[in-house]
Amino acid sequence: MINRQFLYSICFFFLVSSYSCSSQRKGQIKPLNAEIDSAPNIVWIVAEDMSANIAAFGDSTISTPILDQLAKEGVKYNNVYTPSPVCSPARSALITGMYPTALGTHNMRTGPWWDGVPSPARLERYERFTPKGVIAYEAVPPPKVKMFTEILRKSGYYTSNNSKEDYQFLKTATAWDACDDDADWRGRKSDQPFFSVFNLFATHESQIWERAEDNLLVDKDLEVPVPAYLPDTKISRRDIRRMYSNIVEMDKQVGDILDKLEADGLLDNTIIMWYTDHGGPFPRQKRSLHDSGIKVPMIIRHPDKQLVGTEDNRMISFVDFAPTILSLVGIKPPEYMQGKAFLGDFKREQEPKYIYAATDRFDKFYDQARAVRDKRFKYIKYYRPEIPIFFPIGYRENMAMMKELHRLREKDSLTEIQKIWFKPTKPSEVLYDTEKDPHEVVNLAGNPEYREMLLELREENAVFVKSIDDLGFINEKELIEKFWPNGIQPQTEQPIIDIDNNNIVSISCETNGATIGYRLNASPTVGSTDSWKIYSGEFQIKNGDVIEVVAHRIGFQPSTVKTVQHSRSKN
Repeated sequence: MINRQFLYSICFFFLVSSYSCSSQRKGQIKPLNAEIDSAPNIVWIVAEDMSANIAAFGDSTISTPILDQLAKEGVKYNNVYTPSPVCSPARSALITGMYPTALGTHNMRTGPWWDGVPSPARLERYERFTPKGVIAYEAVPPPKVKMFTEILRKSGYYTSNNSKEDYQFLKTATAWDACDDDADWRGRKSDQPFFSVFNLFATHESQIWERAEDNLLVDKDLEVPVPAYLPDTKISRRDIRRMYSNIVEMDKQVGDILDKLEADGLLDNTIIMWYTDHGGPFPRQKRSLHDSGIKVPMIIRHPDKQLVGTEDNRMISFVDFAPTILSLVGIKPPEYMQGKAFLGDFKREQEPKYIYAATDRFDKFYDQARAVRDKRFKYIKYYRPEIPIFFPIGYRENMAMMKELHRLREKDSLTEIQKIWFKPTKPSEVLYDTEKDPHEVVNLAGNPEYREMLLELREENAVFVKSIDDLGFINEKELIEKFWPNGIQPQTEQPIIDIDNNNIVSISCETNGATIGYRLNASPTVGSTDSWKIYSGEFQIKNGDVIEVVAHRIGFQPSTVKTVQHSRSKN
């Protein structure tokens, strides 16, 4: 096994030139098909709050040997976009294959639900940072919508999440086999295929200020690029070095996961997907519809070295991820998913011409903007041009760079590009040529040379928001009333358990869209953390068996757990 700590000590002094992820990796490659005994394992590695700031995507400021080698062994995807430039709405798209504005998960955030029942402290914080009268609520998607991991589990997959959820609704009891800080594939049955998610927090926005005084993993005088929309000052460069240092740490964490797969003899029959949940951590990145907020890097390494060392320039959205995972394992994606698979047995025949993104409420601040982008041009429609683009988001105000922007603004020392963000009003629409203007600072909407493109993307935006019945056009209090009548969360009905004279169990629930989970003889005691099996049809039990049953529809309160000990003898 390669000593990665030694590797990183070398990297610290900028002496690393290459690293082989493939050395000492052996194992039988399994084909990608629908047979469960030969289905691929899949691992998602998700870095938070990060743009394409690694050498594999053209930024050679630092060395990230693990990701660089992963890219050499896999496929680099150069046109991947999130439909929302912030965590919770983006993750709701990943887990459902649907747009946040179609689900009602578009406001950031709807409640402190990201890892279970909220504590009083979280509720208090939510109330402080939320508009008056907006209660904490879970979004309630249409009844047919499922967390796609339920579909995987029904087909025989083991699923784990380590450990962030943050979907704007609580996970269903049946979504994961394991979901905690230690969750991985090791709890599965022998030879059971798995889908495992790892969320890497090292690059999160908060780590810019919370780790500001920590030792850097890059040189303290490292020359760093400063985007034109950010101030090029000592304070800004210090925060940017912190960002790169955090990326170095994240790269090491990716290596740790690959080491674990290798140690278990699984690396060479596992599809590795590394990507980030939205753009970078700095002002006008996270929460922004510019590419700095919605464009993300992605690398996919196939177990049989398919497409090794290649690049893919197709337009891909997060809504495409769920159907793609299902397609890769041979499951036809359900019709309700708005995304389309870009790999696997059911991959789409044609690349989409456009991708779409949206922003709405952030904390107490309401805005509404929609973006449409082809491979070159970006159109943004601002539905509230009378207010600034900038909002003083309390969380972001902790950042030294944000304070620096305020300081320079008060001195009237910002550049003309930096001033755009702070203007008291904004245009109703903007058009950018992202090829000539990658930072999106030159608005072409009034330029007659680009009139045709403006009209095309303007019309496409209007058609799209209508086609998905965009819920951002509903006042949030009205939306809450739609989801939770009279402010009361709907309740999943109690499951109905029937056991016939042949000890055959059938279970039903009258709540439309509810998934039913059951446990049989959970150990060591009833009510343990044994994962719930998804009920998909009748099954037989024995006399004395104890069965637990729960029903849960996304956005509803789950039913209480119903427990029955079977005591009927077979006739």
